[in-house]
Amino acid sequence: MITVTILTKNSSETLSSTLLSVQDFPEVVLLDTGSTDSTLEIARRFPNVKIFQREFKGFGPSHNEASSLATYDWILSIDSDEVLSKELAHEILKLDLNPGCIYRINRENYFNGKHMKCCSGWYPDKIVRLYNRKKTSFSNAAVHEKIEQGTCQIKDLKYPMRHTPYLRIEDFLTKMQNYSTLFALQNKGKRKSSLFHAIFHGLHAFLKSYILKRGFMGGGEGFIISMYNGQTSFYKYLKLAELNKLEL
Repeated sequence: MITVTILTKNSSETLSSTLLSVQDFPEVVLLDTGSTDSTLEIARRFPNVKIFQREFKGFGPSHNEASSLATYDWILSIDSDEVLSKELAHEILKLDLNPGCIYRINRENYFNGKHMKCCSGWYPDKIVRLYNRKKTSFSNAAVHEKIEQGTCQIKDLKYPMRHTPYLRIEDFLTKMQNYSTLFALQNKGKRKSSLFHAIFHGLHAFLKSYILKRGFMGGGEGFIISMYNGQTSFYKYLKLAELNKLEL
């Protein structure tokens, strides 16, 4: 048996499709960290969903808290803007699960209705999301968290899930603000930074996404995503430099 875990905060625009895609799983643990929209109202429409409300402690710790609330040891962790294909849901439910393995999913990322086959972090995008909580867990990182491999073997699943992380330009700005702040807090006093570091990392992230990862092949969407990658990196290190100076 598998428990699906989902973190939410003001996820009303995407949550219904996500929950529909996992309606055949016996249990969905939804850990909400302060929604003020109709997220919880939507979640209550699904009989397999259990709702928990907690303070946000960073993405890694929050994922692990959601896992601890599950009935079953096998955890499928998905985001509130991800949708399992019918084929993937069927594939997972039919798996002969091996506790010594963690399972990786091919995530197809969409922006403006376009499947983006370019840009850093967007393509290719294979992520481990199915694991046994007795064998491993998420890292405790506040941002860029991941399931720790440890001694587990990675197995790839055949079918994909669909991911729509940004519905409008405002979403890019909101995520850039949140992620850059979490990065700076996580690395305060641990990494050096300066205006030069911020400029270097910002330019590098943009060029890597737009040139090396062929963002130019994605038209206007590819340019927007590459600019976002560059600006996020720039502000991550600029905020870190500010925090380090304040600490001194």
